[in-house]
Amino acid sequence: MQIRLAGVEPESIVDGPGYRLAVFVQGCPHGCPGCHNPKTHDVNGGYIADTAQIIEKMGQNPLVRGVTLTGGEPMMQPEPLCVIAQAAREKGMNVWCYTGYTLETLLKEGRADRMRLLGLIDVLVDGPYLAHERSLDLLYCGSRNQRLIDMPATLAEKAVRLYTPPEW
Repeated sequence: MQIRLAGVEPESIVDGPGYRLAVFVQGCPHGCPGCHNPKTHDVNGGYIADTAQIIEKMGQNPLVRGVTLTGGEPMMQPEPLCVIAQAAREKGMNVWCYTGYTLETLLKEGRADRMRLLGLIDVLVDGPYLAHERSLDLLYCGSRNQRLIDMPATLAEKAVRLYTPPEW
């Protein structure tokens, strides 16, 4: 299946815990002032790839234990990201996703393709980047309004449950 990408980072250490395969999708409607990745906003930018190419990269490095879907806005391309997330889960990898939407907005919208993707995500980092809420003290997000949501617990309990990172 085809997907429009800004790029793929095969060994990211900043897009979630541990070494991760970070998939940067192309296209974002939010236009958050101060976005750290504005080159991903143009829906016609980046390049077309096949999900099989990304899946092939999974498992090449045994230290990479997770996949992060980021961007751009991943919720603009939920179908190919479902393919990638499902493959990651089948390989025993955890899946994180960054979105400028809030979880409540996505749930209220109820689009089947986005709901399917939410069901494949372990941690959802939600909410737009707000420059006036910026903090370098936050773990895995850029502004205080963003949340790290434990998606399996949230969907099971039908209430937002935040992800608690392990203590090292």
